[in-house]
Amino acid sequence: MLVDRHALVTRRLGRTGLQVSPIGLGGAHLGRATDGFDESQAVATVHRALELGVNLIDTSPMYGPSEHFIGAALREWWAAGGRREDLVISTKTGFVERGVMDYSGDWTRRSVERSLRLLGTDYLDVVHVHDPVSLEPVFATGGALEALEDLKRIGAIRAIGLGVRNQPFHRRCIDSGRFDVSLTHCDHNLIDWSAAEGVLPTAAEHDVGVLNGAAVMLGLLSGEDPRGPARSLGGFATDRRLQRASALWEWAQARGVGLLAINLQFCLREPRIASTLVGARDPGEIEADIAAATVALPDDLWTELARFLADAP
Repeated sequence: MLVDRHALVTRRLGRTGLQVSPIGLGGAHLGRATDGFDESQAVATVHRALELGVNLIDTSPMYGPSEHFIGAALREWWAAGGRREDLVISTKTGFVERGVMDYSGDWTRRSVERSLRLLGTDYLDVVHVHDPVSLEPVFATGGALEALEDLKRIGAIRAIGLGVRNQPFHRRCIDSGRFDVSLTHCDHNLIDWSAAEGVLPTAAEHDVGVLNGAAVMLGLLSGEDPRGPARSLGGFATDRRLQRASALWEWAQARGVGLLAINLQFCLREPRIASTLVGARDPGEIEADIAAATVALPDDLWTELARFLADAP
């Protein structure tokens, strides 16, 4: 597989000083197979992503065995000569188990210690507070933010982030001056680009790095007829989302261009986003994502797309 390496030139992740590939590997579905999870498949996926120029890996304790799989892959990668300083490893804190969330300082420290152990590293580049329904316990005395700041001071982590869909939460955390990264999701893609107003201006003003998650909208923008993935997405595939995804898919089909390529490159055209995360299950999926992100598209496509989006329901 040939890759245009110029298209994968790293970008600055805000004031963190980190340089990240414009496509990052998301760990939520890593190694997922028909009968559960496959560790060898997950390890091969991480290795293939790194071989193709991806240097950012994002995961979470919420993602089942993801941290364990990534740790196994990275130990092999480093044993073969890979360097820790060439990678940006991002994980999250807040999740305990079975949907229980805890944003206390004590749990945050324990969560980070566990992530360090599973990932097999002495430090984490970014740790995000994950999916809080309220920011009060995060900012509280003795809460998650204070713990993360302590861990940052001793070098266990390099940057503090927030991973959540709630845009007012992002703005509050950015305005506080205590967060370095915002990981927003499902709001900068061809179905929903509301982050362009709700997150990106505030992040740019404070030089906070932005990561763009769930850019393929759980498969609605993966390139196949979205009515297929929609059957397994339940309430996420709302009428509006499915209607727009279907219209986009038909528009791309009529032009002989893959919707995945259009969507990923739409994301990459936003300079205020450092990296867009793709959740590959196996090596073939990360190969397809990188190919889509780097394939040449017609010069006039973006003008036509802008007109289409302006008229789309």
